[in-house]
Amino acid sequence: MIFAAGLGTRLKPITDTLPKALVPVGGRPLIEHVTRKLKASGVEEAVVNVHHFADMIEEWVAQQDIMPMQVSDERELLLETGGGILKARRYLEDCGSFLVHNVDILSDLDIRWFASQVHEEALATLLVSERETSRYLLFETETMRLVGWTNVKTGEVRSPYPDLCPDSCVRMAFSGIHIISDKVFDVMEEYVKEKGLCDGSHSPRFPIIDFYLSVCADHPIYGVPASELRLIDVGKLDSLEQAEKMAHSLVQ
Repeated sequence: MIFAAGLGTRLKPITDTLPKALVPVGGRPLIEHVTRKLKASGVEEAVVNVHHFADMIEEWVAQQDIMPMQVSDERELLLETGGGILKARRYLEDCGSFLVHNVDILSDLDIRWFASQVHEEALATLLVSERETSRYLLFETETMRLVGWTNVKTGEVRSPYPDLCPDSCVRMAFSGIHIISDKVFDVMEEYVKEKGLCDGSHSPRFPIIDFYLSVCADHPIYGVPASELRLIDVGKLDSLEQAEKMAHSLVQ
């Protein structure tokens, strides 16, 4: 699944007239870079969610010939990352597991290698790195199982473990790339009911990280560090020039 529904506010004014997914980098829209990378890694089909300038992304999907793609329509309401996955359930369930990739992430990740690192019992496996940021996921030192989250600027810590000491954990940045078991949908439905997120008027809206932090004590979620990973978040204007240079060196 390619996350392409976001408003792209950090890329304004470009995204005032164009969805983030279609912002050109190295002569190709971001969504094409991601789709070609997935294809080169053995992915045979994908689903893309749409909201901001949805018609333009749907037109690109209809015209591309890289792989079969389905569209998950979030025009009515942007459902955030967790809600977007749940909305796309009919396209993703019964596949064993599926990969989720943010449309604004360019990297030299070997996706086949990443898939080989997935624990059989994992509800989700998150690609992480030592990239500098203000918000980090926290993992057990030996197992790399998710136990919490912290904002180092504010000192906030979130965890299902009330006595968690962040200093005793491995602190890693999330890459926006993860592999999820299709068993996640039943767990998500329970989460939605428990949190009262579905009032019947629209699909539930929630971030995937909030969901992971809520269920990680009962369902194993692991981090996989990628050493020497080259990764650029193209969600900001100041990263476009760097992304242009990187795009030419990526496998297409």
